[in-house]
Amino acid sequence: MISRVFRATLFALYQLCIVIGIAAMPLAMAARQAGVTIPVHRMLETVEAVYETTQPTDA
Repeated sequence: MISRVFRATLFALYQLCIVIGIAAMPLAMAARQAGVTIPVHRMLETVEAVYETTQPTDA
């Protein structure tokens, strides 16, 4: 039961990170013009990796 709640929470966190990334896109584009990068992709990769490791394996 707890693992199901944990996976659901991670899925919600992953979806929230995607929304944040989409919402921050205009800011990221402006920052890139100024020569600065915003590391949203690192956050997404980390959350995605953790979420995928919690998926049950098909035996």
